[in-house]
Amino acid sequence: MTNGKVYLVGAGPGDPKLITVYGMECIQKADVILYDRLVNEQLLSYAKPDAELIFVGKLPGMHGIIQEQIHVHLVEQAQKGKTVTRLKGGDPCVFGRVGEEAEILAEQGIPYEIVPGITSGIAAATYAGIPVTHRDFASTFAMVTGHGRAEKNEDHINWSALASGIDTIAFYMGIGNLSNICENLIAHGKSAATPVAVIQWGTTKKQKTVTGNLATIEDVVANAQITHPAIILVGEVVNLREKIKWFPEFEG
Repeated sequence: MTNGKVYLVGAGPGDPKLITVYGMECIQKADVILYDRLVNEQLLSYAKPDAELIFVGKLPGMHGIIQEQIHVHLVEQAQKGKTVTRLKGGDPCVFGRVGEEAEILAEQGIPYEIVPGITSGIAAATYAGIPVTHRDFASTFAMVTGHGRAEKNEDHINWSALASGIDTIAFYMGIGNLSNICENLIAHGKSAATPVAVIQWGTTKKQKTVTGNLATIEDVVANAQITHPAIILVGEVVNLREKIKWFPEFEG
């Protein structure tokens, strides 16, 4: 039997309208869809009536086990000759482990395509009224994984370069590590007065944004009961929010 084809697709940041045209086409033609926890399930309503929908969302501490299962699913379904869409939140190449999945498919001789999506580090900021770059405030922008902890030997960030060389920083998956993020940026030269925004459930009806600075944001987040999923945005561009915010936010 001839192998099918796998599409590794970015579903965008939460608002279902932000998926690309090609991403939507991949959903519509798929025989099998493997989808993540942060994919808006409204997108699944565009699948064929007989498409098989497989939830492969990851829980804390189970990433490695589930990732191996995803690899097995992708290979087995494609080897049955099926068209498979692997639907990931945001952009598949931004902390989406798409490289690992593409490697497995390449090793097995299975044809595939990677379909970019809009990443939450940019989209959530935009919906909060914060452009990640601005001619007057920011000419550099970095996307950083925020969950690594030094005590677990997981912190591989060059904090000195980040604090001194980048104007706007978006931390993904960092809400549980917010204290360490702020402490490291200040310790490596970032002013404690640097503005910070935390955007929960960005681009969705549940979006909620709070602001402060590196010295205060931890208390602000705690008082507002902000939890994951959330993007932490650090930089002077945060100050633009009060002037240009446009998206109605959840008030609960």
